[in-house]
Amino acid sequence: MRIVIMGGTSGIGLATAQSLTADGAEVIITGRNPKKLAAAKSAVAFAEQLDSTSEDDVTAFFDRIGVFDHLVLAFSPGAVGLGPLNDIKLADVKAAFDGKLFPYLFAIQRAQVTGSITLISASTARSALAGTVAFAAVNGAIERIVSPLAAELAPVRINAVSPGAVDTPWWSFLPEEQKQAQFAAAADTVPAKRIGRPTDVADAIRYLIGATYVTGSILPVDGGFTVA
Repeated sequence: MRIVIMGGTSGIGLATAQSLTADGAEVIITGRNPKKLAAAKSAVAFAEQLDSTSEDDVTAFFDRIGVFDHLVLAFSPGAVGLGPLNDIKLADVKAAFDGKLFPYLFAIQRAQVTGSITLISASTARSALAGTVAFAAVNGAIERIVSPLAAELAPVRINAVSPGAVDTPWWSFLPEEQKQAQFAAAADTVPAKRIGRPTDVADAIRYLIGATYVTGSILPVDGGFTVA
């Protein structure tokens, strides 16, 4: 089984790559950061530095890779666009779309994938959290395209995993003390009573890759946040 994980050098993407490699899959990861790429390289079959926002680079990458079984889209522009709408620049909202939704769409256009495509969105798509309008817009758009893509690209299966708060390097914009305080407060609000781990989301992605009768679905992995 040959799997490409775009955004596989850190956090959820890396945890998924490690888990699938342990399962015996041939895993190819991409990422922009050369240090993270070098650190992750030994854990997978192949790692390539790639700017997923460059259409030329993505086209060339998939031309080289050829046909493969499964695609996982896990890259993110980070916390760009975080904050109340009146306090952020619309350019930041655009950057959030440019860093996630549009590269997802272009990768889906170019990938020669035969089995499944799993998109990583986020629970902000379906929650009412002040300061997350840009995140809700981007991840809501990602979740909304799952159903029509599942119909359009069949028999390739299209699903999304929608994580809640997960302890990954995404949170590096916060000082450690503030981050831990925010995690503790968030954990108190969810039925699972803890913050997510990258392996929690990786397990969900592994399930969707192997679930051959599941397509057009959005799987929340948020400790019950969106139903609490």
